[in-house]
Amino acid sequence: MLYCFECRFQTDMVFDHSTGDAVCNNCGLVLESNYIEETNEWRTFADADDNSHDPIRVGAATNQLLSCGGLSTVMAKPSGKVLHAPIRDPDQGLMMAFKTIETMCDRLGLVSTIKNRANELYKTLEDQKCSKGGRNQDALLAACLYIACKQEDKPRTLKEIFSIANGATKKEIGRAKEYIMKQLKLSEKTLQEAQSNGDYMRRFCSALGLNNQAIKAAQEAVLKSQ
Repeated sequence: MLYCFECRFQTDMVFDHSTGDAVCNNCGLVLESNYIEETNEWRTFADADDNSHDPIRVGAATNQLLSCGGLSTVMAKPSGKVLHAPIRDPDQGLMMAFKTIETMCDRLGLVSTIKNRANELYKTLEDQKCSKGGRNQDALLAACLYIACKQEDKPRTLKEIFSIANGATKKEIGRAKEYIMKQLKLSEKTLQEAQSNGDYMRRFCSALGLNNQAIKAAQEAVLKSQ
């Protein structure tokens, strides 16, 4: 509602979308001109625009870790067949790796800051040409996520990371973690300082559905052990 100087009271508005004017519903006075509609324009650009309920109206956010910012364009024929560019997309491998990390984060319910940190770790490995050499890529990605969780003060056990990693054993993930630490010159002491038994305890208590008295007792036991 806006104040109408003609009616001298707050009044409902009628929007003329063709002119962008906000008009008083009582007397017809133009209260605002060139009005900007700030609500979401829920238009879908899916293949079946008229039948789809998908509210997506924009593409993905830019990604500064990719050379083109993640804004590359894929052309397609009217039949839907993609016209492949003659030159291979240099970011294709990175995008697949980031997608794998995102999937693992979704499975563990991790926040975006951890996902972004894992992406940065893998991108650094890629830039230093350390992600090749016949190493298990799934193990490297899982290890990046393991380290990212510790760096963001949300540690996960190696067993938890292994449970959502595809095509990598717990031993391979452990070796990949040591390899990344060495290549990126990360300190094991720094990771240990970012982790405490309490971090695991609070999460496990919540998952087990323990009451406040049991959680308090567990916290006291942790403090005595440190």
